Amino acid sequence: MCTVCGCGAGETRIEGDGHEHTHVHADGTVHTHSHDHADEHAHEHAHAEAPLGVHAHTHQHADGSAHSHAHIHDGEHKHEHGGEHSHAHDQGHEHAHEHHHHEHAVGGDLDFGAGPARAHVPGLSQSRMVQIEQDILSKNNGYAAANRSWFDEHGVFALNLVSSPGSGKTTLLCKSIELLKDKMTISVVEGDQQTSNDAERIRATGVAALQINTGKGCHLDGHMVGHALQRMQPADDSLFLIENVGNLVCPAAFDLGEHHKVAILSVTEGEDKPLKYPDMFRAADVMLLNKCDLLPYLEFDADLAEANARRVNPDLTIFRVSATSGDGMSAWLSWVEAGLAAQVAGRSESVDALKRRVAELERQLAAK
Repeated sequence: MCTVCGCGAGETRIEGDGHEHTHVHADGTVHTHSHDHADEHAHEHAHAEAPLGVHAHTHQHADGSAHSHAHIHDGEHKHEHGGEHSHAHDQGHEHAHEHHHHEHAVGGDLDFGAGPARAHVPGLSQSRMVQIEQDILSKNNGYAAANRSWFDEHGVFALNLVSSPGSGKTTLLCKSIELLKDKMTISVVEGDQQTSNDAERIRATGVAALQINTGKGCHLDGHMVGHALQRMQPADDSLFLIENVGNLVCPAAFDLGEHHKVAILSVTEGEDKPLKYPDMFRAADVMLLNKCDLLPYLEFDADLAEANARRVNPDLTIFRVSATSGDGMSAWLSWVEAGLAAQVAGRSESVDALKRRVAELERQLAAK
């Protein structure tokens, strides 16, 4: 999570040779305890109440660095350590490592996303991180639901465009607007940490645009977009485009009230990016493989990139496009037009159903 999520607040602890354990049980409960040690000591944990419990350890050091690892066991276990410590478990595995030179089974790799929070912040326990994320996302989801309700009531089709920096997102957006603006009304929200450069590029196409600067934040949230709606008042039966902050991590978790997330991957990036950042490609409904005009000059394997994306999300709709040459744009824009038409039709049906309901109530009142 980024700094606007409050990751650094509360529970920060700096201990000399502090050693912290976080235990996760089969029922999802988590408990954490910490202790200091310089010399050898032993302790035992009873897990009879969680016979199939997943057990995770978070080790925190004097310099603030930490790592987590998880394993499954039941019953009691015991481990001893001084400068070096080892773990022994009833299910028959044992491992040892030093406090400042950890050795792991798989090539010495470190995985800071193995805990329940799937993330790591020095000084913050996994349970605290999970609680923070749940609190923040719950609040955000309320704002997002209000945004989506507003979009539906007004027949507005909303898309949230997400990508890493440098994918050509703004150029693709400008090209899409140029080809669509004579067919529909378009409004755009631009998200960046600083500057209004991208909003100015969008305004140059002739459509309304509003810049949101997020400061140290690395994503837009539902509350920000709600304020943008109040400010812009998009027209009924129109297209509302949100260009999120360039980042393939945090925007995946934040619902803005959009109807679809559209992930943009350019051929100047790696084919394995969907595997490296699966949350984003799993959250998206559409992937635009951009800058395809450069394929003849690169070793990028477009088929492999698509296959990797579908390994993460088999239902992903993929378009190969080039904002520079215009290749593939017609299929992508046809998808947008169809989405807006469906949104407008849904609103019309709702309005017609409401009119029929009002007429029925008036008839019942007249009959009394």
